[in-house]
Amino acid sequence: MKIVCSQDQLNRGLNIVGKAVTTRTTLPVLNNILLATDEGRLKLTATNLEVGITYWLPCKSVDAEGAITVPARLLQEFVSSLPNDLITLDGNESNYNIHVSCARFEANIRGIDAEEFPTLPNLGGAPLVTIPASLLRDMINQVSFAASRDDNRPVLAGVLLSFNGRKVIMASADGFRLAVRTAELEQPVGSESEIRIIVPVRAMEELARALPDATTDDTPVEITVTPNRNQVLFHASNLNVTSRLVDGNFPNYEQIIPPSWTTRTVATTTELQKAMKIASFFARDNASVVKLSTTPASELEPGLLTISANAAEVGDNQSQLDALIDGPDSQIAFNARYVIDVLGVINTAQVAIETQTPGAPGVFKPVGSDNYLHVIMPMHLAQR
Repeated sequence: MKIVCSQDQLNRGLNIVGKAVTTRTTLPVLNNILLATDEGRLKLTATNLEVGITYWLPCKSVDAEGAITVPARLLQEFVSSLPNDLITLDGNESNYNIHVSCARFEANIRGIDAEEFPTLPNLGGAPLVTIPASLLRDMINQVSFAASRDDNRPVLAGVLLSFNGRKVIMASADGFRLAVRTAELEQPVGSESEIRIIVPVRAMEELARALPDATTDDTPVEITVTPNRNQVLFHASNLNVTSRLVDGNFPNYEQIIPPSWTTRTVATTTELQKAMKIASFFARDNASVVKLSTTPASELEPGLLTISANAAEVGDNQSQLDALIDGPDSQIAFNARYVIDVLGVINTAQVAIETQTPGAPGVFKPVGSDNYLHVIMPMHLAQR
């Protein structure tokens, strides 16, 4: 194998597929990235046997076909340190060495036979659905952070994807919070009944990072699922992400969403985000408990949302924001980090907080948009 490509494109490709490389494995080849020529392009592949990422990048020239696997970390570190110039990759399949040269820098890296690299599943057949990359990335970013990080709870450590007609729903939950994002597709799903799959959250997060920026290329992403529902493929123009699917039933999240509210508070998203961040400094020594109190408007005063936190050994903090309050006075306590997380993905100027009692879940919604909601379980509010 001998090719010439640009340093910036190779560096980007290595960073994308490198996320699938495992550091804890008994198979040394899984520490490597597969480099292979493919119809005038360089194909990079990495897998940890659960998630596989393949990325294609253009070559300036392909002088010899071939394939070799190279230690991911060493190659990434070396390529990222090179100048933005053309790189020559000259692989010797007989001794599994690759010579990398760029400008006045060069290195010889010992690899492993490409034949030892696992073959990623080939998901043939028509795609289940096609989604614009920007929409798919936004949906993932708005729900993935709410998934559990406990691998002992595989269903909650995944993201639910539900397809029904032209409607797609993405949801995740960790037992303390729930995120739900909906969207309408241009074309209906090629199935008369609802299709539900659960994808490991780490695979979804790596997919979101790898998808192209909408400002440069809002390419469509094809989603294909194997007939036995154990593998999924996300395919874009120069990117494949394959993942195993989680076997199990996702909780009936609709039962978690409160059907009504007693008090609805509308505040400026950025102001609330700042106040919550300040309160979190004081709350971290008290289990991250932050209290939200509302005071409806009077004839002389606007409605107020008060954010407060205290820790006996540290001190206390209080911030007040003007807000539109619909309903009576209310108090509720949340984990500060959970609120900061959801405010970070709400992209509208205002956010609505719907509450019932101090012991009932609170619902966060972007004002002016009905395609997203986030439910947070309350924390115990000490009586003072």
